Amino acid sequence: MTKTTKYIFVTGGVTSSLGKGIIAASLAKLLQAQGYRVTIQKLDPYINVDPGTLNPYEHGECYVTEDGAETDLDLGHYERFLNVPTSQANNVTTGRIYQSVIDKERRGEFLGKTVQVVPHITDEIKRRVQLLGNSGDYDIVITEIGGTVGDIESLPYIEAVRQLKWDLGENNAIVIHLTLVPYLAAAGELKTKPTQHSVKTLMESGVQADILVCRTEYDLPYDLRRKLALFCNVREEAVIQSIDASTIYDVPNLMLEEGLDKVVLKKLALKSSVPDITQWNNFLTRHKNPKTEVTIGLIGKYVELQDSYKSILESFIHAGAENEVKVNVESIHSEYLNDDNIKLKLSHLDGILVAPGFGERGIEGKITAVKYVRENNMPFFGICLGMQMAVIEFARNVLNLPDADSTEMNPATKNPVIDLMEDQKSITDKGGTMRLGSWDCDLKLGSLVRDIYKSEHIKERHRHRYEFNGKYKAAIEAKGMIATGLNPNTGLVEIIEIPTHPFFIGVQYHPEYKSTVANPHPLFVAFVKAALKFKNGKKSASVSQN
Repeated sequence: MTKTTKYIFVTGGVTSSLGKGIIAASLAKLLQAQGYRVTIQKLDPYINVDPGTLNPYEHGECYVTEDGAETDLDLGHYERFLNVPTSQANNVTTGRIYQSVIDKERRGEFLGKTVQVVPHITDEIKRRVQLLGNSGDYDIVITEIGGTVGDIESLPYIEAVRQLKWDLGENNAIVIHLTLVPYLAAAGELKTKPTQHSVKTLMESGVQADILVCRTEYDLPYDLRRKLALFCNVREEAVIQSIDASTIYDVPNLMLEEGLDKVVLKKLALKSSVPDITQWNNFLTRHKNPKTEVTIGLIGKYVELQDSYKSILESFIHAGAENEVKVNVESIHSEYLNDDNIKLKLSHLDGILVAPGFGERGIEGKITAVKYVRENNMPFFGICLGMQMAVIEFARNVLNLPDADSTEMNPATKNPVIDLMEDQKSITDKGGTMRLGSWDCDLKLGSLVRDIYKSEHIKERHRHRYEFNGKYKAAIEAKGMIATGLNPNTGLVEIIEIPTHPFFIGVQYHPEYKSTVANPHPLFVAFVKAALKFKNGKKSASVSQN
């Protein structure tokens, strides 16, 4: 424990998408493994109040925290690496900053003063940055600043960092600048000039980088590091190489080899020891040395951008390592699925996950996919909208209600098996009719999910509007689809399964948000296990036929 909370700011230069979030998470992992209490926050420079309204194609998935905050997907990396929950305070957007300042102005808190970027906006940024530090729960707060140095929208954040470094004093705040050292194939050499310009731009704003983390495709030779140190005003040991890794889970070890944690702790005047990352490396060993493999079909409508389902893909990595299985995920666009091609598209797979989403595009393709896996006893896992599609498919084809639908897709349907519940309409402080954050769920005795969780009571994170319509529960259960997870307070159905099917589970919540390296999510672990069993069963059947 430290007497004073220390702050680390991570900025980016030259280009976006260099992996600030992964570097921040990896450093946090190394500091945590030395006994420090660490958290990470993300400052996003866009005007949206939160990412909840953003199209997944624009910004990847929207990650939901325990307290119901719709946040940046980087918070998912933070939780997966650290195994510590994040909250509303861990993600701040420019929109939220300005909204807060304007609300204060409207309440007259500035006493008629002219409200300006400096000091009012920067003061609010500083206040938000220090919220976590002032809680007393953390020794070190790592703050990742989104965007690239030099962007107009990032300027207030950089100015706030300049002020904070001054306010906090010596050894209490440092800046790590992540930059690119590109390789020019025509010249056959690595180029330092973009990094020099990036550091210069940062210095023009009054901020001196303490540590340079250089993204590169090739090893940085000593003379090049020396050059960067000389021209960028940093010590040689503070020029850190971040070479492209085969998996993001390699990065903590790469940063350990480079001594990033040591340099950071030295600059913060904190004691450094050897990080204990045994559990992490055990996971890496299993991940990199699978005994077999399975192929899972991910059926969604945003499959062109992998970041749209980031948490699901990472959950498969965690569950795969737990089972010592390599999980190959095959993305399938639901919009192009129909009765004519469904067998061709799905028959070779070992399991199907029908992904979450909003809106009516690609819905019928998802329903067709569910019908195929239900009838062919293929392992099925439906998340949020995926669970709703399973209910609609069952109602249409087993209950013989051909017009069964969700009022989200068809408000006029006579059989709304998925509907907006009346009592939800009063929840206005959590995103209108949205059910967000952690909710309770009781698991039915004798159910598959109870066996998987090894618990009768769970808490899981939600992000949706529409629900299983309880009016149809008795009719659906009579035909063999059982509601095995219920909210104890509202009676809302959270989980459905078909006991006669080898593995058919749909959940209204998002289990992928809670899967971490240290604690792979039990549902994903069980699903991968079921897919392997199904694959082996197919093999045995083909051998016996021959």
